[in-house]
Amino acid sequence: MSDIVIRAENLGKRYRIGERERYLALRDLLASAVSSPMRRFVSGKSFLSNGNHGSAHHGDENQSSIWALKETSLEIRQGEVVGVIGRNGAGKSTLLKILSRITKPTTGWAEIDGRVGSLLEVGTGFHPELTGSENIYLSGAILGMSKREITRKFDEIVSFAEVEKFIDTPVKHYSSGMYLKLAFSVAAHLEPEILLVDEVLAVGDAAFQKKSLGKMGQVSREGRTILFVSHNMTAIRALCSRAVLVRDGEVASSGTVTDVVDDYLLGVATEGSARDWPDPAAAPGNENVRISYMRVISGEGKPVITIDSGAEIKIGFENFRKNINLGCTVRVTNSEGVLIFVSSYRISSDGDSRCGIHHMKCRIPGHLLNAGRYSVDLIFGKDQRWMLFQIDSVVSFEVKNTATGRGSSMTLAPGVIRPLLSWSHSFEEESSLVNQL
Repeated sequence: MSDIVIRAENLGKRYRIGERERYLALRDLLASAVSSPMRRFVSGKSFLSNGNHGSAHHGDENQSSIWALKETSLEIRQGEVVGVIGRNGAGKSTLLKILSRITKPTTGWAEIDGRVGSLLEVGTGFHPELTGSENIYLSGAILGMSKREITRKFDEIVSFAEVEKFIDTPVKHYSSGMYLKLAFSVAAHLEPEILLVDEVLAVGDAAFQKKSLGKMGQVSREGRTILFVSHNMTAIRALCSRAVLVRDGEVASSGTVTDVVDDYLLGVATEGSARDWPDPAAAPGNENVRISYMRVISGEGKPVITIDSGAEIKIGFENFRKNINLGCTVRVTNSEGVLIFVSSYRISSDGDSRCGIHHMKCRIPGHLLNAGRYSVDLIFGKDQRWMLFQIDSVVSFEVKNTATGRGSSMTLAPGVIRPLLSWSHSFEEESSLVNQL
């Protein structure tokens, strides 16, 4: 008997620009389940297809359409924890939406053997008018669980989500953080055989992210299958047994986590140290912030960043959230995925953030970074806890080994940093007593 639980062949998804994709609503799925009692709903083996098992035909592609996913094939075995990585817009989320039955493929097919739990966005599957308690039972029923099974897990779900005081409150009154905690807790505790998770752990406070990663690790050790989309390479390395790199809608590489992450970071590192998005519609962001540019230049205005010169990071973004405590964080990582440092700046501290265009800059001092390639992650948050938006490896830059300052050497020194330390020195002549001896 085959242990492959997810098999996809030549999956493709085309969106027509300007048209709204019609997703299946919860009421449609329930109606379908009632009208077709013999159909196994999110349990057992299911088959997803557009009706055409052939490859994608790109001949009818024109300026009014875009292929988010193209001729993607993959196999996932039972118990595997597979990380799916790639830049924003690469097609990762589209792949998970197809596997979660949220959208149908334009071409190709996929076969899934097992009960699927999906967490693709905050509060997936929740009904805003129902209480937290009612949504737990609703989500469990959708997964095909009995009321007794859900009741057995109920207290554990509520405790993990830390929403005991609000469990009988309609979730429309929850904050985004509370919504996320309960949604993740439901998805992780109701024991789906296959768990699909798409970047939701980028939202929420650090303590909850750590606890959620720990729970995913526990789920993986129980032999369940996880497909994990994330920009957090540290989490990918820690959790996943295999990785898949998606680039421009296609699977660019698949293999060990180390090899695939290195492939991804190498591609990022060669793309340059300046990125601009003059068209807001194409710029990375969400309903909170949108990035307009990010650049890394020499700290001394020279064309090349050196160990001596250091670097200057410039950021332009539009803020859509007023009256919050807004903060910005940059995270610098080397080409091996080692986190070098994190630096944060509080833009507003009295709930006085302003909507509009903001320009920021910060300086990395000379004689801090060693020669090599680095990438910069950009994170926006509020109240120094809640994440509003995160984009990893926005830009990359290279530090050249041309150090000339006091105490420096033209040879490449080992280590991830190369600080110019302040040294002192003293000397004393031998004492007369020692000379007599």
